This record gives sequence, structure tokens and C-alpha cells, in this order.
Amino acid sequence: MYPKMAMRDDETCETLKSQEDHKGVKHLCEMGITRVPNKYVLPAHERPHNPLTTNAYDANDLELPVIDFAQLHGPNHAQLIASVTHACENYGFFQVINHGISSDVIRKMEDVCRRFFELPLEEREKYMSTDIHSLVRYGTSFNQTNDSVFCWRDFLKLVCNPDAYSQWPESPSNFREMGVRYARKTKLLFQLLMETIIESLGLGLAASTNKTPKIDQDSGHRNGSNTAEEYDDIRKDIEDGSHLMVVNCFPPCPEPELTYGMPPHSDYGFLTLLHQDEVEGLQILHKDRWVTIRPHPQSFVVNVGDHLEIFSNGRYKSVMHRVLANPKKSRISVASLHSVPFGTTIKPSRGLINDKNPQRYMDTNFTDFIQYITACDSKHKNFLESRKISHNY
Repeated sequence: MYPKMAMRDDETCETLKSQEDHKGVKHLCEMGITRVPNKYVLPAHERPHNPLTTNAYDANDLELPVIDFAQLHGPNHAQLIASVTHACENYGFFQVINHGISSDVIRKMEDVCRRFFELPLEEREKYMSTDIHSLVRYGTSFNQTNDSVFCWRDFLKLVCNPDAYSQWPESPSNFREMGVRYARKTKLLFQLLMETIIESLGLGLAASTNKTPKIDQDSGHRNGSNTAEEYDDIRKDIEDGSHLMVVNCFPPCPEPELTYGMPPHSDYGFLTLLHQDEVEGLQILHKDRWVTIRPHPQSFVVNVGDHLEIFSNGRYKSVMHRVLANPKKSRISVASLHSVPFGTTIKPSRGLINDKNPQRYMDTNFTDFIQYITACDSKHKNFLESRKISHNY
């Protein structure tokens, strides 16, 4: 057991080398730290509760729209589609319940992930890498290669496809079994959610077979103009799409006011499906205020990613979100990030472009995203803004 150490005094900072920071915050906590090392301390003007850069918090937590998937094939189908539209346009987030993934699958996945981070460092660091293309990668912070200040988070990133499963950790003993089962279930849920979202955009099967284009007079969206060919392409890209699972561990932080669990960011893909344990920490930027999303035991938090905002030509919003550090409790979350295949070009659907709504985003692909994030410190990461087209009228 390491002796307890108080950070940021000259003597201790000399003994705690930067390579210790790169081993992760779980390792630092196991060393018995009582203060946050310099590497994790944000400048005063960038800290979570800085009144100069952060509007006052809402008194109450934000109640996200709740989408009950039990209604998907029932008489309330149209109401469900309208609710999805409202959530994606106005929040960029929603919670889905009755989603078809059993509580047993979710509970066992959370448990095995927690046990992974309880393994000795020697076992965890077998998967440590700075190569963002690795099929399995254990690391810390947000982008530890470029981050000038680290955030209070360790992660295990897992590429989800049959070729990668054999590379996943074998410890704890049932990690691979539980992880693969969970990944397959969330992939099916993503496909179902995307079918619903495509329909909510007016790009579903009914629209693709409608020979008479109809213009929504309020939005200008050309709801009936999407071709059957584009619809088939969308469905195939969804079925063959990329899937990355990120298991996050946020250990208790001795000085949470000085750092983030994760800094403000948006997600690059189409949709992220998040399971979080009972510990609060996730916040989204809603109406210029940071508000907390209270965990709901059997729901998934679903958020619109950058690719969906581009595909929807800006109609659906990829919203900034962040994670606060907790002074007393450890937090575990499992994020499933879904998009189209890595080599696919993302562009606004031609069914959502017309005179009133010109193309608002440049075509992009995964390579563009990787080049962008590897060149940027995480606090400057805003990939979506870099893809916008300016229209001067």
C-alpha cells in the first residue's frame, strides 16, 4: 500500500513523475493521494463552477424526454415519433425505457466493468496504449497524448466487431462473455432507434415510396423527396455500422472543483447509448445552462451525435455535455457509440436539402475526425463547428 501523499507541494511533485499521471486516476487514488496533482488542475477560468464562464445552475435537475419503446408498434406510434422529433430538436438527448434489454444484462455488464477497474494496475495496464486505432485500449483523461490538463477519468475502449472480440480482456473471468452480449444487444437497440429517427425525419420507407414530394410549409423540409435508393443505403450503413464501447471509471476526486470527469464535448457518431450507475455526474448544456441528468435505473440515455446533426442538415442537435468529478463516490458508465462504417462519407440527406434549407455541413468521414482530434487539445475540440458551411444572405 502506498503512503498517503499531499500533492502540489514541491517535495511531492518531484517524487510524482508525469509517468504516474499517465497510469490513470485509479492508480493515483490507490497511491492514497489527498490533493489533485498539477496535471489535473484546470486554470481558474476553465473550472466547472467558475461564475465568469458558467451560468447559474438550475435549482432542479433536468427531466429529459422519456421515450417508451413499448409504444413503438402500438396505437401511440405517431405520438412516439413526435416525441422523438421534439427531443432531438430541442434537447439532443432523451431517455428510452422498455427498450428490450433486460435488467440482468445491464446489471451484469455494470458489475463486470466495475470489477475490471478493481483489478491490479499490472493487469489493467496490459491494455494501455496511446494508439487510437487499437482494438482494445486502456487509458486516462480525454485525449492523453494532447491534453495539456488531464481530466479525472480512466477508460477502457473496445471496438465492437467479431474480429475484435478475441482481443478483449479475459479478466475478470466473464468480462468478454458479458461484454459481447451487451454489445450485441445495444447494437440491435441502435438499429431500432435509427429506424425510428429516420421515420421522424420524414425519410422512412413511406417517404421513399411516395412519388409526390410534399413540402412542410413551416420547416421547408422536403419530406417526400427521399429516394428508395437512399433509404436502402441508410439502412445498410446502419446495419454494417461502426460500434465503439467505452467503459468509464470516475474515482472519487479529493478536489472536484479543480477538474472535470470529462470536459465539455459532443460525440462524433450518429447516436450514443449510455448506461450510468446511480451516481450523478453527467450534465448537458440546455438553454445555456449546465443541468444534471439524474440516473434512471432501467433506462438508456440516448444522445444525438455530430454525424446525425450533419445527416439531418442541422435539424437534430448534437449537444455539448460534460461529467463532473465526485468527491465521495466512484462512478461507472458504459457508453456505446454508434455510427456508419468507418470508410463511409457523412453528408446531409438530400431529402432534407432544398431552397429554404441549403446544405449546411461539408461532407466528412472518420478520417477527418481522427485528424481533427489528434491535432487538438480536448478543451478546444469542436469538430462539428469545423464542418459547418457559412451562408451569407
